[in-house]
Amino acid sequence: MASPIPPFLLLFLLTIWRGRVESHEEGFITAEISNKGLDFLKGLLIEKAESSLVPLELPKIEKSVKIPVIGSVQMVLSDIIIEKIHVTSSTVRTGDSGIVIDVSGATANLSMKWKYSYSTWLIPISVSDKGNATVQVEGLEVGLALSLKTVEGSLNLSLLECGCNVNNISIKLDGGASWLIDAFEGKISSSVENAVSRKLKDAVVKLDSLLQSLPKEVPVTNIAALNVTFVDDPELTESSLDLEIDGLISAKHEVILSNHYHRLLQNSFSCKEADKMVKISLHEDVLKSGSSVYFEASKMHWMVDKVPDQSLLNTAWWRFIIPQLYKMYPNHDMNLNISVSSSPTIKVEKQQIKAKIPLDLVIDVLDVEEVIPVVCISTVVSASVSAEISQNAVAGGVKLIDFTMSLKWSNIGDLHMRLIQTIMSTTLRTVILPYINLKLSKGFQIPAFHGYELQDAQILCADSWIVICSNVAPVETVQSHLAAIY
Repeated sequence: MASPIPPFLLLFLLTIWRGRVESHEEGFITAEISNKGLDFLKGLLIEKAESSLVPLELPKIEKSVKIPVIGSVQMVLSDIIIEKIHVTSSTVRTGDSGIVIDVSGATANLSMKWKYSYSTWLIPISVSDKGNATVQVEGLEVGLALSLKTVEGSLNLSLLECGCNVNNISIKLDGGASWLIDAFEGKISSSVENAVSRKLKDAVVKLDSLLQSLPKEVPVTNIAALNVTFVDDPELTESSLDLEIDGLISAKHEVILSNHYHRLLQNSFSCKEADKMVKISLHEDVLKSGSSVYFEASKMHWMVDKVPDQSLLNTAWWRFIIPQLYKMYPNHDMNLNISVSSSPTIKVEKQQIKAKIPLDLVIDVLDVEEVIPVVCISTVVSASVSAEISQNAVAGGVKLIDFTMSLKWSNIGDLHMRLIQTIMSTTLRTVILPYINLKLSKGFQIPAFHGYELQDAQILCADSWIVICSNVAPVETVQSHLAAIY
């Protein structure tokens, strides 16, 4: 049984469509596939077609012919099987009403069984013979015209036209008579043409059914899901192929209506210049929607009870900064209860992502088995994040831009906030951020997708957009490339 169609081949079929329906919606995630990427996807599509069409069984062929002197001869071809198809040349282009796929110069190998029988007044008994035969098909041409439309966020694929033509066949008999070849050449050619066309029509119907069954949201975590509905028909230009999906993150199983608006994707960086297969662009609203989901779900909360310098979490360390804290709770361990007080502000700028995060920092004192909240400080942290992709892993760093603090409430009296802010800012820059950046520098591996990985990927930030340019290769190829380097 042939394996399921790989997702990259689905992506190819989903997106090679030029006509665009007028729409007021725009996606928050866009993908642009260059000609280099299209060539790669076309190669995968042809490879898949070669394996999925075979073995293909053809119906039995029967024929009765009259031969001078001999009389009427009954001939039958059975167990006709196309065992192999090889494509040498193929093109994909757009037509007046859809996608046109042309395959030319293909070859096919067939095997079959033959037999014939006849009786004549010259010989009072029936004469028969049988054997095997092989057929080489040359110049097999296939043409498909497909229509692809977006219907309620899903893609609908339909077949407009399908044709197959055999230019030449060569039959090799194991025994038999040469007149068998002349009698069946036309029948074999038309049988191959009909069988291949029928198989392709069935494949289009199955693919359309598969497209209709694709989910409209993809789980990101146990509480969040990515909206992957198409907001418009894909578009094919001379240099690339473009598609858009909604791309916003929402709470799982929560249907939201996106507020789409016109946004201009700056073409300041082209994957064509970098000779990459694909460019994926994420609007900053994708990050905002994700942070909003986590904030509403009360997931932006952290209890800090361990830090690289554990003495920071003891009142003794703070005795000169907050004397009353040490006086009331001498040499007590502490926890920092940190929670985001409102949804963070995220802005993607050139070469960096800026975030402003409002926090409430509550100092808890551990007194025997009791946890005592003593101070709440309102904090606003402004930072920039940079990222890069190396060896199929995403690494990055965080840089502090600004840091402000104000007292929200206190059970230990007034505090010297300017001094506390200075100490905390220094601690952030010299202890906490270096620790975070050390973790981020190790990177997070990008998982393989159905046997394929990104290769030689680049990431950059433009105005409001995060752009990833990359090639795609089988996992084995990527691993072999890394082994050669090291």
